Amino acid sequence: MLDESLLDAPERLTEADRRGLLRGAAEAGARVRTAARHAAEAGVGNLKPDGRPRAVLIAGPGAAATQAADLLGTLAGAGSPVTRLAPTGVAPAAGALRWELPGWAGSVDLLLIATPDGTEPGLALLAEQAYRRGCTVVAVAPARSPLSESVNASHGLFIPMATALYDHDEPLAGAAPGVLWALLTPLLALLDRTALLDAPPEAIEKVADRLDRMAERCGPAIVTYSNPAKTLASELADSLPVVWTEGTSAGPAGRRFAAALAELSGTPAVVAELPEALAAHSALLAGRLAAAADPDDFFRDRVEEAPVLHARVVLLRDRPSGGLTAAPGARDLALGHDTPISELEPEAGGELETLAELIAITDFAAVYLALASGA
Repeated sequence: MLDESLLDAPERLTEADRRGLLRGAAEAGARVRTAARHAAEAGVGNLKPDGRPRAVLIAGPGAAATQAADLLGTLAGAGSPVTRLAPTGVAPAAGALRWELPGWAGSVDLLLIATPDGTEPGLALLAEQAYRRGCTVVAVAPARSPLSESVNASHGLFIPMATALYDHDEPLAGAAPGVLWALLTPLLALLDRTALLDAPPEAIEKVADRLDRMAERCGPAIVTYSNPAKTLASELADSLPVVWTEGTSAGPAGRRFAAALAELSGTPAVVAELPEALAAHSALLAGRLAAAADPDDFFRDRVEEAPVLHARVVLLRDRPSGGLTAAPGARDLALGHDTPISELEPEAGGELETLAELIAITDFAAVYLALASGA
């Protein structure tokens, strides 16, 4: 059950935020600036690559590395060479995970390692394997971690991760807002130098500015009725979020939102891109999760009963190419099954800025849902 009174009680929200999730979301812009500075100090801006790498392989544990690979692959566009290396192992614990390079990986390929931990022996072994194959290795991890020594020994480039003091108070969640931007920002700067995507320093600064504005709009001191993140969190109470995305930037933002809901608040969600989502989720909205599935629902006394779980569509939209949009069809499908719908569309700006806005609002919403539900 969601304690909606907590949403408009900033002091209680702060007390409940033992993992520093709200601080991570509020300081995302500052984290981007610090990460960009670390990348510059590591020499990323002075790199002069011989050409574009044949493949960009990304390895790392948890949601942050998965989402970084998703975002970078999307931003690189059609024919993207970005591939995530999935780990193997008997458990999700850092020491049990192993990564392997594809058999074809060699000197024309680039290996990116992204981790908020840096103690994983599997990543150190991967860096050594890449060095023997002739791959270029770049890693983003906490400074003075064991991984930094392995990367330096492999003649790779190590970029210290932008961290905050409260990162060490509790184990870091992979979907935590600060973790994503700390790992992603140096990789954006690096791939800009290789001409795989467009993320010059001025674009990254605009991302930080947009994140700052979203923190002002979505912060704990802003009341629910004028706070888009708190509003979304309250709308998702006791519902199954059905996340539909439209536009290039919205896709990875929607997938991150679903992952953040699961990891931070324990809320399951399904996600799909429009227009395919209309066919993929039509039966779901017409089934027992639809608001109209129980005709006696309105009249029944439910004081002693657990809330009934119903679907709620969350439509994340970027500006679709060519002006074509499936949004009217999405609204018709949802409302035709008495399914409520929430919509988010970013303000005008570059691709990185609009992506940052969608991620910021949904990150705040996932955090508020986690705190108000006692997760």
